[in-house]
Amino acid sequence: MQQIDKLAVSAIRATCIDVVNKAKSGHPGMALGSAPIMYTLFSNHLVANPKEPMWFNRDRFVLSAGHASSLLYTMLHLCGYEVSLDDLKSFRQLGSLTPGHPEFRHTKGVDATSGPLGQGIAQAVGMAMAERAVAHQYPQGKELCSHYTYVLCGDGCLQEGLSQEAISLAGHHKLNKLILFYDSNAVTLDGSLDLSFSENVKGRFKASNWNVLEVEDGNDIDAINEAISKAKTSKSKPTLIIVHTVIGYGSEKQGTCKVHGNPLGEEDGQKAKAFYGYNYPAFEIPQEVYDHFKNTFAKRGEAAYKEYQKTLASYKEKHSGAFKKFERAVNGDVSAYLKGEPKFDPDNNDSTRVSSGKALNELYNKVPFLMGGSADVAGSVMTKITDGVNFSPKTPKGRNVNWGIREFEMAAAQNGMLLHGGLKTYVGAFLVFVDYMKAAVRMAALSKLPGIYLLSHDSLAVGEDGPTHQPIEQLAMLRSIPNVNVIRPCDARETYAAWKVALESKETPTALILSRQNLPLLASKYKEVEKGAYIISKESKRLDATIVATGSEVSLAVEAQKELLARGVDVRVVSMPSTYLFDKQDKQYRESVLGVSKDKVFAVEMLSSFGWYKYADHVMGIDTFGTSAPAKDAIKAYDFTAEHLVKFVLSNL
Repeated sequence: MQQIDKLAVSAIRATCIDVVNKAKSGHPGMALGSAPIMYTLFSNHLVANPKEPMWFNRDRFVLSAGHASSLLYTMLHLCGYEVSLDDLKSFRQLGSLTPGHPEFRHTKGVDATSGPLGQGIAQAVGMAMAERAVAHQYPQGKELCSHYTYVLCGDGCLQEGLSQEAISLAGHHKLNKLILFYDSNAVTLDGSLDLSFSENVKGRFKASNWNVLEVEDGNDIDAINEAISKAKTSKSKPTLIIVHTVIGYGSEKQGTCKVHGNPLGEEDGQKAKAFYGYNYPAFEIPQEVYDHFKNTFAKRGEAAYKEYQKTLASYKEKHSGAFKKFERAVNGDVSAYLKGEPKFDPDNNDSTRVSSGKALNELYNKVPFLMGGSADVAGSVMTKITDGVNFSPKTPKGRNVNWGIREFEMAAAQNGMLLHGGLKTYVGAFLVFVDYMKAAVRMAALSKLPGIYLLSHDSLAVGEDGPTHQPIEQLAMLRSIPNVNVIRPCDARETYAAWKVALESKETPTALILSRQNLPLLASKYKEVEKGAYIISKESKRLDATIVATGSEVSLAVEAQKELLARGVDVRVVSMPSTYLFDKQDKQYRESVLGVSKDKVFAVEMLSSFGWYKYADHVMGIDTFGTSAPAKDAIKAYDFTAEHLVKFVLSNL
């Protein structure tokens, strides 16, 4: 190890101590143990430009063990990103650029939001998939996209079940440009790792078709460097690099759980710095350390960035059409592909899952960078693409993804694909199984990623499969997540409109909630869907009450409206496919649509009533689990009939 290597690693460790000590909060243990890994990666290998942090062809780095964020922020500061010493001093403080866990879009240089363990690995798999896909979707596409994806994880990430879904998928797809560092320090928050974990990690990864390399001494920079160099030569497998480290290296509590999530404190911090031979005041970093990163990381990245700009100019000249498509893809711009309002047969009675499948097939042929698939339910959720090419190691240009029965990884990898950029993506599953995906949906919303979730079998009408497959509370759960647009269309027209809204979104994920049963084409309005709710069937003369419904219950409400009028009660029917979009409209529009006071509004939805009392005093929903029976029998048993709705309105009006 050269003197500058030792000084730089010591500076990184000392700064992490200072950062956490000043905040009186944080996780110094892994930061101190992993410092040599990060130093070696950033100084010798990672290709990125601190002056252009979102440069498309940069290497991606994901800190899956997001609790070690002080280490990432320290590296970004030393490498010349817009993270100042003052930002480091504001670690975990209100409004700072250095929050407790890394946040995409919040801090320049952070490629992924992380912290919930395992999700970083899962997102990185999506990034590596996107890198390969984009590279093969264009003529000579490797000129546009060719880079590595690096991840740093700890013991906790590998214990989360999600990690195995991700590892399995990465090995299956032979993602050779994915390199995962495993900081193996044999300690978790509650104590020694052997309290809860005793598996053969090497064997696990090898069984999943990964290369496995091992560095016995986590302070051996030469060995770490050699392992990274070897990993980059892999042609057909992702690589795990196991690095044996000491948690809290240099602390008097090193090697124990006591240093995992508590600041070292002033006294122990000084002892650790003395152990490193680092005798600078708090937050003071020698200029030669800054110069070293400027002459390694920054110099390498800026040169690569300039070369890439020349490549882009040359590519544009040689492949103007492909380049225009690439620009749109990188900007997420689908406007050129979504022209006009589709026409529908008045007799159309497709289920909304079938309508979504038809819309998807049309859009797949129109939008050349639309990519996705479902969790082994393509034939049920209607994500099967006619004549579509599967994304696989043999056909990397394919845009149809077979995710397997891995709902959580599917949703998390979609996040990674969107973080990478250059694609519009969708994933599909049954609505009830969005429970498996929830943490990744939340991550998409937090990260402002416009993922699309196609969620079919949306109610009791699932029928014979029974309560295990009949969603009740899932829709309310999705609606409760900030920045998630949930759209439950009532017919084919609203379904096509929902797809348009989803594809045009830049920072909000969209969930399309789709029926299994056939639904008639109503007097729906394509352009009004973007407002969240609108009058789909007006009252005859006077307005006595308003029925608000979504999805399959809109046709039920229209049917009940006729019977109510015959009984002398004049009601309006409002289709509200998206409460999220409706709530964004001004007060005047919202009041004009509902038309009456809340005590005369009736909400109808064949799922949980939770959340509907915001709009209506009277809610016809289902607040118990379902039952196994043919759909028509199950629906009747739970009183979701026009006859019962009429009685419900009359008895409460």
